[in-house]
Amino acid sequence: MKTIGIIGAGNMAAAIANGILGRGMIPAGEIEMFDIDAAKLAPFTEKGVSAASSAAELVKNCRYVLLAVKPQVMPGVLEGLRGAAGAGNVFVSIAAGISSAFVKKALGFDAKVILVMPNTPVLVGLGASALSFEPPVTEEEFETVRAMFASAGIAEQIAPNLMNEVIPINGSSPAFLYRIAQIFVEHAVGQGFDRGVATRLFCQTMIGSAHMMLESGKPLEELIRMVCSPGGTTLRGLEAMEKNGLENALAAGIDDCIQRAYELGV
Repeated sequence: MKTIGIIGAGNMAAAIANGILGRGMIPAGEIEMFDIDAAKLAPFTEKGVSAASSAAELVKNCRYVLLAVKPQVMPGVLEGLRGAAGAGNVFVSIAAGISSAFVKKALGFDAKVILVMPNTPVLVGLGASALSFEPPVTEEEFETVRAMFASAGIAEQIAPNLMNEVIPINGSSPAFLYRIAQIFVEHAVGQGFDRGVATRLFCQTMIGSAHMMLESGKPLEELIRMVCSPGGTTLRGLEAMEKNGLENALAAGIDDCIQRAYELGV
């Protein structure tokens, strides 16, 4: 039996597979993949990864099964695995809103399920993945899966009942940050800045600010105060943003993001 099978070969699945192969965690010969578009598998079969003829075949061949498909198609994928899946499989779902109970019910037995919410920066090896598990998954099985995702960034364990709530923190937040960056860069371009210069300055500022948050040991309130001089430009800008509803807008986005995750899992 191969170590890991991956159903789906989209960007996220490709990033995880490349992270595993790049770190040498699992030999290419111990990995099998399936996608309805067989052409997507070519970059991996060239590296020695096996291609399954069906998702059901892959499940029979592999211990760990990464379900790297969209939430909307998950019910159909799981239905096709009934009869092939067994107690020896560990299913790893990265689909937003899909619960362990949903997977177990669709498969028809008390399957081993690990839920993961990764984000797109795994594509550049700087991802942030949140993982949870419940029995009958063992600690050893969970740590094996955590290591797979840590190969493309960081991997943090959270409580199973927070898998939807974590989505705006790491899963959807890259898009929120890109939108904020877009606003700043477009505004700078409108004032005469070169787009590349404005983008590099803002991106480096985000990178540096993230390092300050992680490494300074200071609370966010203090980091904010370090930038704000009394009566200065930063304070004036923050006051205008708050006056125009910054906190309410972001809070509404976070709440709706979580609500949509629950809708997808129904």
